[in-house]
Amino acid sequence: MRTFQYKGYDAQGRTSRGLIEAPSDKSARERLAAQGILVEKLGATGRVAVFSRMDRAMFYHELGALLDAGVPMVAALDLLITSPEHVATRNLVAALRDRVRDGEALSDALDRVSRAVQPFERAVLDAGARAGTVAAMLRRLAVFLEAQETLRARVQSALIYPAIVVAMGIVVGGVMLGVLLPKAREFLGGSSAQLPWLTRALLAGGGVATGWGGVALFCLLAAAGVLGRRALAQPRHAETWDRLLFRLPVAGRGYALLVCQRFAHTLAALCGAGVSLVDGLRMAGQSTGSRWVAGLAERESEAVRHGERLSDAVARIPPLAASLPGWIRIGESGGGLTELLERAAERYEGQWERFVGRSIALLEPLLIVLIGGFVLTVALGVLLPVLEMTRVLGK
Repeated sequence: MRTFQYKGYDAQGRTSRGLIEAPSDKSARERLAAQGILVEKLGATGRVAVFSRMDRAMFYHELGALLDAGVPMVAALDLLITSPEHVATRNLVAALRDRVRDGEALSDALDRVSRAVQPFERAVLDAGARAGTVAAMLRRLAVFLEAQETLRARVQSALIYPAIVVAMGIVVGGVMLGVLLPKAREFLGGSSAQLPWLTRALLAGGGVATGWGGVALFCLLAAAGVLGRRALAQPRHAETWDRLLFRLPVAGRGYALLVCQRFAHTLAALCGAGVSLVDGLRMAGQSTGSRWVAGLAERESEAVRHGERLSDAVARIPPLAASLPGWIRIGESGGGLTELLERAAERYEGQWERFVGRSIALLEPLLIVLIGGFVLTVALGVLLPVLEMTRVLGK
């Protein structure tokens, strides 16, 4: 049996959408016709679909709860298809149910139906399947994904006010350069007073910005963006750029904290799920989002495979070498590696939040000062000719 999604019209001419199970598309059309539905579109649900982080967290939470209650996997997926919380993703869940019913493992089926599922998620689910603790691993994954989404939401919320300030500054600057200064030039055009150098410079800059110069600048930036993206698609260039990010004066510190937090969170989840340290180190490096760290972690995982201690391997990864190896060393000595990694992740999360808070607190007044200085410069460009004209007329 396969699941098909359809769109059609019922006997009253109303639009009808939904899912239907049938051995083939022909059989699905016959069953829908028997129900009085004229099919317009019919397709299988096995296509790769988007599966956001929060959608996956909710899915893992609910599936884990159903499995804990003793519901079989296929029956649990059947219930989730009809759940109102999964209306947007029910086609994906239906495709997942079909693959699991055909004998595929949950991790493999997730990988087939959505490209959003990360490698460490599949590793955790595989470990849970081997250990018979799929429900517990689903809950662990849900908590981890929710923590990552909460962190992303905090960063976005912190950047809202600076983004509004910058947008208002651009609008005010455009109005003053494109409207006020040209009007002032027209007003002073018949005067014998010569325009000050500041006004002439602003007029020239405004003419470039509002004319073809703005279009040329936009095209130049677009071309630079395209070329930069193509360059970063090459691993060597992407790794070089990533290493430069760690060396930036202020942002580099924040980037390192974020990488350490992601690494510790992911490695804790993998170790708790029973994944080997070799695979855990490699996948934790991939979860950081840093090409440089991912490459170093891949190399050091081979050293761990040949008997190297995890703490010594992590100590050779520069962005992680500041304090994380100490936490891992204590965990290796005391036998509580997972707990120590979770505490280290919480510590990095606290440091990251304080860093973001301080950075935003400094960024807001800095933006206000810069935009205020720009507005003051344009205002002077308008007022100086008026004062000069008043001086000339007063003679």
